[in-house]
Amino acid sequence: MCEEGPRSSVKEYRFAEEQDEQEREEPRPELVVLIPEVLDSQYGMYVWPCAVVLAQYLWFHRRMLPGKRILEIGAGMSLPGIVAAKCGAEVILSDTEELPQCLKNCERSCQINNLPGVHIIGLTWGQISPNLLSLPQVDIILASDVFFEPEDFEDVITTVYFLMKRNPDAQFWTTYQVRSSDWSIEALLYKWKLKNVHVPLRSFNADKEQLASSPLPGRHTIEMMIISLAGASYP
Repeated sequence: MCEEGPRSSVKEYRFAEEQDEQEREEPRPELVVLIPEVLDSQYGMYVWPCAVVLAQYLWFHRRMLPGKRILEIGAGMSLPGIVAAKCGAEVILSDTEELPQCLKNCERSCQINNLPGVHIIGLTWGQISPNLLSLPQVDIILASDVFFEPEDFEDVITTVYFLMKRNPDAQFWTTYQVRSSDWSIEALLYKWKLKNVHVPLRSFNADKEQLASSPLPGRHTIEMMIISLAGASYP
C-alpha cells in the first residue's frame, strides 16, 4: 500500500543464476529489472526487502512460470510481478482502489520495463468489488510484506481465501518481515481453513544480505511461506 508522493529515482535489480567454478567462463542467464522508486521514505513507494526476496524466488523458479496466470496484491512498485512477467507469466498487478497513485506506480514500473501487456486493477483487501469478482482464474497469488499492520491481517487473508475458493488449486506465495514475535497469522489461517508451508531462504539462494545487485534485504529477518486451501494437495 502507498500514498501520494513526488520525486523518484530509477533503481536497477539484476537477477543472475549462481555458477560454480567450472561454469564461470560460460554465459549465465540474467534478468535486469528497473523500478522507479520514490525518494521520500514516508511514502512507501519504494522496494522493500521482502519484495527482493520474493522476486528472487520467482527468478529461481522461472522455468515453471510460462503459461501461469499470476496476481500480485498490494503490488506497490511491483518488483515480484515484473519479474514474473519477464519470465513469461501472464501477470495482473493490483493495489488499493482508494489510492490511485498506487496504480500509477504499477503502470510506471510496467512502462519502464516494456511490459504493455500486464493488466493493472484496483483491489482493496477485505472488500468484494467488481474488479475482484471479474478476475479470471489465477494459478499463483503474490504478495510481499502485506502482513505489516496487524489490523490488516484478516483483510488480506479473507481476500486470499475468496480467491482460492474460486481457484482451489491456486497458491499464495508471500514474504514477510519479522517485526514482532507477538504477531502471527496462524489463528487466521486456521479460521479460514488455509494451510502454510515455510520455505527456507537458502533453498532459493536468498539467504544473503544482498540480492539482485541490491543491498536488500540487508540484515532484516525475512520469511517466506506458501499458503493454500487446507484440502489442497499442495503444499
